[in-house]
Amino acid sequence: MAGTPPTTVTRVRLWRWRHNPLRRHSDVVEAWIVLVTWILAVLGGVLAGQAAAGSMDAAFSARRAQVHAVSAVLTDGAARTPTAGSGYDDGRVWAPVRWTSANGAVHTDRAKVFPGAPAGSTVTVWTDGGRLVSAPATPAEAMLQTVLAGVLVAQAAGTVVWVGGRLVRARLVRRRLTEWGEEWKRVGPEWRNLSGGRG
Repeated sequence: MAGTPPTTVTRVRLWRWRHNPLRRHSDVVEAWIVLVTWILAVLGGVLAGQAAAGSMDAAFSARRAQVHAVSAVLTDGAARTPTAGSGYDDGRVWAPVRWTSANGAVHTDRAKVFPGAPAGSTVTVWTDGGRLVSAPATPAEAMLQTVLAGVLVAQAAGTVVWVGGRLVRARLVRRRLTEWGEEWKRVGPEWRNLSGGRG
């Protein structure tokens, strides 16, 4: 029976400079900078994204609490065709409407309605009590905007931390190269003498 060769287990070292005899203090500092940068980029991005999403969600909830739908009556017939070249066009036209608020006060304003609606037609408008406002975002729209805001802020925050870490690391590398240059100025002539002037 042929024996199987023994398997060797290679241990994964998470800390590359831990037992290296050539390790310098700057290598340890650089490794810590990389580790801390990634941890802060991930955690900072997640926390910033959650904060932004929570803020957006609270803003949407407050907006939904401030406005409500009321029935209004067209006081004049709506135009039959929407005006062209208005940029964002949803196919509706402006028309004068009248509505009664919860305290019994009668209000008039202009609202977007479908073209050709006759005077006396009932339409739904959104109000904050005394004036017309745009309709609040639907729950699906609010969720999408909240998620997008959280993702964008998380990415931006993580990128800022990562770039900051890269800048600190680049400064450390420049300092190390300067130290190497100074050391070579001191050691270089001795090395050339030992190598017969060829070094």
